[in-house]
Amino acid sequence: MQLSTDRILTTHTGSLPRPPALLDLLKAKDDAALADSADFETSVAEATRQIVRKQIDCGIDVVNDGEMSKIGYATYVKDRLSGFDAEGGFPPMADIADFPDYGLRLGTAEGLRTLKTPACGSPIAWKDRQAVDRDIVRFKAALAGQRPRDAFMTAASPGVIALFLDNKYYDSHQRYLDALVDIMKVEYDAIHRAGFVLQLDCPDLAVGRHTRFAAASTAEFVKVVEQHVAAIDRAVADIPPDRIRLHLCWGNYEGPHHRDVALRDILAPVLASRAGAISFEASNPRHEHEWAVFKDVELPPGKVLIPGVIDSCTNYIEHPELVAERITRFGEVVGRERVIAGTDCGFATFAAYLPIDPSIAWAKLGALAEGARIATTRLWAS
Repeated sequence: MQLSTDRILTTHTGSLPRPPALLDLLKAKDDAALADSADFETSVAEATRQIVRKQIDCGIDVVNDGEMSKIGYATYVKDRLSGFDAEGGFPPMADIADFPDYGLRLGTAEGLRTLKTPACGSPIAWKDRQAVDRDIVRFKAALAGQRPRDAFMTAASPGVIALFLDNKYYDSHQRYLDALVDIMKVEYDAIHRAGFVLQLDCPDLAVGRHTRFAAASTAEFVKVVEQHVAAIDRAVADIPPDRIRLHLCWGNYEGPHHRDVALRDILAPVLASRAGAISFEASNPRHEHEWAVFKDVELPPGKVLIPGVIDSCTNYIEHPELVAERITRFGEVVGRERVIAGTDCGFATFAAYLPIDPSIAWAKLGALAEGARIATTRLWAS
């Protein structure tokens, strides 16, 4: 993982807005109605090339492929793996249930309404092992001639797959996780062998508290987090920690979030993971204050923070001065060399769900880069 000793680097969480034409193809693929797979592959390759260029033009140092080939950051696995042949459903959100009128409005949002979340109803196995290889080839081609500081690729963690795609086959949650570890390790290792930083998407470590595990106590949920982190560590056992990022969040949606588990409650098992960098929400109204946790929670040696300093649920474009303030807080507490500026979550976690206008999303990334430049002058002047 590329770090810097002279300035704050910038990155983001992973998903970026897909071009409209590609979005139509992704929908068709999700509906098993894709007429021309070659056209799909060509469109994904071109979109990946464009998305890499846009990130660099915005001033992003650590770029990715924007998840152009994926319908959703977690549910994409149903197209790569067999076994998800049972009827499932999007896990309910306890905070939304407390405000049913708002829940009706959110539930009609295009993209969430059409999201397909089947359940695991038979043994999990690969049916398209080459999908990740195609992603790698496209991303490498898009990077040719470009000079980002580093590059990463995202993959769903075992726990987040279990969160979205319910288990109706394995006789326990642990056995379901074990099966997912064995399968997904193949994808993780392929990304690492290709020379990219692996980002594991792990919203289950936070949003799981008010979805699948809403009935659990905080102490019981922490045990779930420990179980899921243990699964992650087994799956990435052959990848050096400094080539792994872990992203956790409380759900990338505008909502009350009053049932979100506190960062402090889950931080110990997260920091104990093998991941060298931790990406997390740190700019939205429910979690921005939690930067102060690091005043009395020591960051383990070798760990890096990627705090979100741009909100991914509002169309406000953050002022670069505010972005700089957010970055500076972390730099002053944990050390400027141990902070990479990021976003709270992705701008298109589900391809058809775009709460942020795409043009505004790019402007927000520009504000991120400008804020990092301001923070650099402050942190290196002190």
